[in-house]
Amino acid sequence: MNIAFIAHDRKKDEMVNFVTAYEPVFEGHTLYSTGTTGTRIMEQTSLSINRFMSGPLGGDQQIGALVATNEMDLIIFLRDPLMAQPHEPDIIALLRLCDVQGIPVATNVATAELLVKALQRGDFAWRELVHKYKPE
Repeated sequence: MNIAFIAHDRKKDEMVNFVTAYEPVFEGHTLYSTGTTGTRIMEQTSLSINRFMSGPLGGDQQIGALVATNEMDLIIFLRDPLMAQPHEPDIIALLRLCDVQGIPVATNVATAELLVKALQRGDFAWRELVHKYKPE
């Protein structure tokens, strides 16, 4: 599966801790991330991550391009709901694309944990259903 990690500045430590806790689950999947988040994760784990630009410099949009072409399976995007983001339109566009393509996206650790537990069980039915019932 193709999995992306994105974290706002005040959520980067939380993302690193989360990915470290579930490192064995993420091994064997193709991982993507925005720039700094990916660097921080790779410094603390043995995971290999395909890094894009920083979110404000277009990294969110690069991940969005994979979503738009249905090449992304799961996104963990730890957003900071208490801090205004200068690239908010890019964030909203990414979330909209996930809704259009039926890509699960977690915006907090509680939801991320539910999705990773499903991944851990091998429950990939959400992707099969999206492909089966998606209108052309």
